[in-house]
Amino acid sequence: MDDEAFDVFVAQVEPALKVRDLAALGRLLSAHDPEETVRLLEREDAADRAVLYRLLSRDRALDVFELLDPMMRSELFTGLRDEDVARVFEEVDPDDRAQLVDELPAGVAQKLMRGLSKRERELTAPLLGYERGSVGRRMSTEYVRLQPHFTVGDALSHVRRRGMEAETIYTLPVTDPERRVLGVIGLRELVMEQPDTLVGALMVDARQVRATEEAEQAARGCVDANLLAVPVVDGQDRLLGILTIDDAARILADAEDEDAARAGATEPLRRPYLATPVFAIMRSRVVWLLVLAVSALLTVQVLEIFEDTLAAVVTLALFIPLLTGTAGNTGSQAATTVTRALALGDVRMRDVGVVAFREVRVGFMLGAFLGSLGFVLTSLVYSIDMGIVIGVTLLAICTMAATVGGLMPMLARAIHVDPAVFSTPFISTFCDATGLLIYFLIATSVLGL
Repeated sequence: MDDEAFDVFVAQVEPALKVRDLAALGRLLSAHDPEETVRLLEREDAADRAVLYRLLSRDRALDVFELLDPMMRSELFTGLRDEDVARVFEEVDPDDRAQLVDELPAGVAQKLMRGLSKRERELTAPLLGYERGSVGRRMSTEYVRLQPHFTVGDALSHVRRRGMEAETIYTLPVTDPERRVLGVIGLRELVMEQPDTLVGALMVDARQVRATEEAEQAARGCVDANLLAVPVVDGQDRLLGILTIDDAARILADAEDEDAARAGATEPLRRPYLATPVFAIMRSRVVWLLVLAVSALLTVQVLEIFEDTLAAVVTLALFIPLLTGTAGNTGSQAATTVTRALALGDVRMRDVGVVAFREVRVGFMLGAFLGSLGFVLTSLVYSIDMGIVIGVTLLAICTMAATVGGLMPMLARAIHVDPAVFSTPFISTFCDATGLLIYFLIATSVLGL
């Protein structure tokens, strides 16, 4: 649905919602697909969202619920009747249920877990045993596994019996009787082979991930290898679940949203903008603003220390925005590049020396180019001495900023902090203060102040 058609949909819903014309609302919702309904729910407050959701048919309600953000799911629960909550909680997939448990108050989550059927509780409990952020928390425990002594005919019969309960049947793990993963086989291979062929003769080596592995890293490997699913195993290579490519893509999308938000000195909202309370938006930004305000005091301190130098040569003040901006941008470029390289696995912690050396050279070349340009232009407009100050300063701050910006994400990874925490504004502030210090030291030396 395009934006114009969606605006018409909203314009039809709003009056009926205001007067609680449930019959009209039900007809409108039934005429639109789950994606359009989710867009509508994201615009409404919690009370109206609950009213609209209760008007959906049982199957449509489950489809819509699975498309909602985890935070919105938990908020929706607070507006539903107990029987509606219990029904939805029972019907969602175990991995979605585990995410929902993370967002709900502990007491509510425990009550809902106790109300699950024995089978659903057994499928969900293993996920809750792993740390948040691990792939074990995001895997699906609904899968079909085969054994190598199965014939193709037996395997297809097994898939037909168990497939409706599985997350996917297109990639099937093959295990021994102790559930240790031996390989994987695709449904295509089973369908195309003779019925008496053994599964063990067709399976291929499996790319598998440990349940304790970071979810983003595991998802990156799954997507980069273009795998429909990868087995998730324990320390003894025993099958625990699978990570499907759609779940992997969702994990990466969430991680990229988080990185983008932190690069802009804010925390991710974890729900659509229009559905986020104003106070929550403020809270997501204020902490970083406080951190940056405190960091900016360093810049003020540097200016205070060199106050007499500025008074002696007022021209120096004219170049402060140029130099601080260059330092901050150079550091941010390096940090963004290295952060992405870490996320993609192109750079490991053992490469810290290589990264530092590369960024020193990149920063030096950038500084040499900008410094030469700055020297020529400043000398023509002001003086040779001032040109030397600007040229040498640009060379020094570009080298420093690129090196620091490149190493900060690696420092964050070493202390087990998200590299995106060292966001662009933070690095900019750090490079501002250090760049000014370098600038005034060079100016004092060259100009004899």
